[in-house]
Amino acid sequence: MFLLLSVCLIAQPAKCHEERINLSFDSPNTFICLRNSQSTLAAWQEEHPDYHVKSWRCAPKGSLPNDL
Repeated sequence: MFLLLSVCLIAQPAKCHEERINLSFDSPNTFICLRNSQSTLAAWQEEHPDYHVKSWRCAPKGSLPNDL
């Protein structure tokens, strides 16, 4: 599964981009991904204090996710 983040600079809220985090588990169950990705999301946010996570979601590997 991928954790897809839409992130924006705090200093320039109009400047946003997408981040993709490859999660270590391959469960196709989106609910499990959403539940287990909280710590990954928190760690990313802590490592990138200049960014605000606008939205996020899980997507199966091999899929072509739509824009957030």
